[in-house]
Amino acid sequence: MKQQKSSLRLILKYFFWAIGLFLFYVVGVILHATATDYQPKDIIAIVPTHHAEAKEISDSTLSFMIWNIGYGGLGAQSEFFYEDEGSLRSGKLGTRPTKELSDKYFEGIKKTIQNNQADFYLLQEVDVDSKRGHHRNQLEDIQSALPNYFSSFAPNYKVRRVPLPVLEPWDVYGKVLGGLGTFAKYEPDISTRLQLPGNYSWPTRVFQLDRCISYHEFPTSNGHKLVVMNIHNSAFDKGGALKKQQMAFIRQLAIDAYQKGHYVLIGGDWNQNPTNFKPSGYQFGYTTKLVIPIAQDAFPEDWTWVHDPIFPTNRSVKDPYESGKTPVTTIDFFVLSPNLRALKIKTIDLDFQYSDHQPVWIEVGIIPPPSE
Repeated sequence: MKQQKSSLRLILKYFFWAIGLFLFYVVGVILHATATDYQPKDIIAIVPTHHAEAKEISDSTLSFMIWNIGYGGLGAQSEFFYEDEGSLRSGKLGTRPTKELSDKYFEGIKKTIQNNQADFYLLQEVDVDSKRGHHRNQLEDIQSALPNYFSSFAPNYKVRRVPLPVLEPWDVYGKVLGGLGTFAKYEPDISTRLQLPGNYSWPTRVFQLDRCISYHEFPTSNGHKLVVMNIHNSAFDKGGALKKQQMAFIRQLAIDAYQKGHYVLIGGDWNQNPTNFKPSGYQFGYTTKLVIPIAQDAFPEDWTWVHDPIFPTNRSVKDPYESGKTPVTTIDFFVLSPNLRALKIKTIDLDFQYSDHQPVWIEVGIIPPPSE
């Protein structure tokens, strides 16, 4: 009996030691993240990472491609340990793909960009130094595929160490430095990182993205400017409170630019369905999911929301992709000011081989001012 009690006391001792060490670890990582938290100013001038030769837009038609490349880690064979609804779970495949699989995804991303020429590329989840992307500088690698393009980087995810999943400290997300990569055939005269309003409460916010707009003004030959905004709005936002704040900010910024006589194009990952989204419009064979739609009055009536109704742009990452089974939706699209018109729009259907998003390509026509 005494030996049993002694063994029980020893087991309890080790148990409480283990609990204590785990709590010490959790408190430690939260304090470290708080002390090193990235807190960008509301307005930051972006220093270009590469310059374009063309200094002025003279064409009346322009092409754009948007794509959330999923940091080269969320192709068809991968899943994500964070649920679409924002809750943690234990991923079967770990927090990142193998180096070999990551290389495969990224080479597919580069090839897709090269094979689908555009004047502008607005990319999201571009990593320059992250554990999840095996520390590949993806911005530089994409630049090598677009050698004569202007490029810029606006960080929106900068954390020294993301400790998730907490119960798997040997396989945590780790260091992240990623953001919005913008590439253009033309040289802008203004490039700015604009912080979007709203954030999570502490301590969640120190591990989450600092959402922003990569804002650029390109001069045109008719004396007006083309304003291009690369966006990636909040995803894990139950109730949509953050989305509403961000949409109000984007709306006002866009309207102010248009009222100055500028052309305005906004594109990227909205993490919302477009106002006129109809999942029944997809080609046969998709299982659809709905997310919070953008309100009908999010922009004035004469602004145009443009998406491809035929193919989805985003898939669930709860499990690896299975065509016809994995839920899909559309959250990547454009909004155009009244002095721009959409000529062509298409989702580049890759069957989600290289990312959990699909690229969307658009051709846009510039409507000259009445006096011209």
